[in-house]
Amino acid sequence: MPASSTAFQYQRVLLKLSGESLMGDQGYGIDPKLVLRVAKEIRTIKAKGIEICLVVGGGNIFRGISGAAKGMERTTGDHMGMLATLMNALAIQDALEELEVDTRVLSALPISAVCEPYIRRRAKRHIEKGRVVIFAAGTGNPFFTTDTAAALRAAEMNCDLILKGTKVDGVYSADPEKDKSATHLPQLTYMDVLSRDLAVMDASAISLARENGIPMIVFSINSAGALERVLQHQDRFTLITDKQKGA
Repeated sequence: MPASSTAFQYQRVLLKLSGESLMGDQGYGIDPKLVLRVAKEIRTIKAKGIEICLVVGGGNIFRGISGAAKGMERTTGDHMGMLATLMNALAIQDALEELEVDTRVLSALPISAVCEPYIRRRAKRHIEKGRVVIFAAGTGNPFFTTDTAAALRAAEMNCDLILKGTKVDGVYSADPEKDKSATHLPQLTYMDVLSRDLAVMDASAISLARENGIPMIVFSINSAGALERVLQHQDRFTLITDKQKGA
């Protein structure tokens, strides 16, 4: 049996990883060392009794919007992006299984030769059995981002929290890589994000999380050990809820 999760206020969480976060210092593709480190952190929190599922993006391999901008039909580009998320999901599954963590990849696009099709009841059963579930191919529909897929799957799986692992340690008032005066925002409401048009997740994802009352934490996946620390509110991150700070 897994260890008790009494040190954590969350029992079941969804980790959203951008495709770019898997590149490490590379210009594109997958950094195996980074993926293995993330897998080890997932194993650590799973061993402490946290149920975890993942949604991963595909921007490190292909991004539909950029393809559309160059003349490719948007729907085709988005379907190619979905296949890129599956490649990333398989890479993470491989790293987890190397660590002897029981893992399943479920795809919104049926590709039975390499993974299971997404069926909500099956996914929940895998999680209840202690398996890490990785959701691939977004929602299975073009024009929807993997951020929206993350909020959707978190709602369907009755998750207590959405964790968004990025290259920066939370949400800033502006892009910190472009604006050195940008300030870190430790806590926001969903409406803050929408009204200030902050680049956290797309509006559909934020609205879906808000409607289902699922808090979100944005943190840096590049910081070793951050996954466990933010689950205990012990690191630098941004918490997004329906409540104002101090309310």
